[in-house]
Amino acid sequence: MRTETIANEHSPTTLAFEVAPRSPWRVTEVEALPGFRLRVAFADGLTGMVDLSRMVRSPKAGVFAALADPSLFAQVRLDYGAVSWPGELDLAPDAMHAAIQEHAVWSL
Repeated sequence: MRTETIANEHSPTTLAFEVAPRSPWRVTEVEALPGFRLRVAFADGLTGMVDLSRMVRSPKAGVFAALADPSLFAQVRLDYGAVSWPGELDLAPDAMHAAIQEHAVWSL
C-alpha cells in the first residue's frame, strides 16, 4: 500500500492518506501458458484460468487475431491491474473476475 503526503507551502497543515486499490477484480499476477491460456490472480485472492484459444483463431477475433502469434501472446503483462499486450490489446478485468468466480475458467 502506498502512502502519499500532500503539503501546501502556504498552509501549516499536512495531510497523509493511504492509496489502496479498492477493486477486487484488479489483476495482480498473469502468466502465459501453452495453448493460448493465461493463469491469473486477483487482488481479492481469486485465481483462475483464461482460455483464449478459440478466440484468437476465430474469424471474428478482430484485433485479437494478432495474439495467435505465440511470441506476441507470451508478451502478456499487467497495466494498472488489467491484462494487456503490446498494440493496446487488453482484457476487461471485471468481466474476467466475474467469469472466473463463477466457472474457474473464462473461455473466450
